[in-house]
Amino acid sequence: MKSLIRVRMGAEDAHYGGNLVDGAHMLHLFGDVATELLIMQDGDEGLFCAYDNVEFLAPVFAGDYIEAEGEIVKVGNTSRKMTFEARKVIAPRPDINESACDVLDPPIVVCRASGTCVVPKDKQRK
Repeated sequence: MKSLIRVRMGAEDAHYGGNLVDGAHMLHLFGDVATELLIMQDGDEGLFCAYDNVEFLAPVFAGDYIEAEGEIVKVGNTSRKMTFEARKVIAPRPDINESACDVLDPPIVVCRASGTCVVPKDKQRK
């Protein structure tokens, strides 16, 4: 089971100089993906317990389009092990002009992670 969301990083997402978006924003996107996966799997939003691995691989800037994808890779009694990947698929090109952008082919992987979510037995509806 997989889930995919695509969002554009706005100026309000930039946390550091040079319009750099903090890495924690990718974890926020992974949380949204995990919630959708749990709803699809169990009919409940569940709870994110822990990340067991996070790798920040490339910078993300305001104006970038990010795809965040997740997959349930193991289903336990109440736990769901998931893997995540965030990719930059469109990047602005201010060196050309203020509205120029490039579609990145291939996309740039900016973050990978894995973690565990839990849906208590009494909340599982599927």
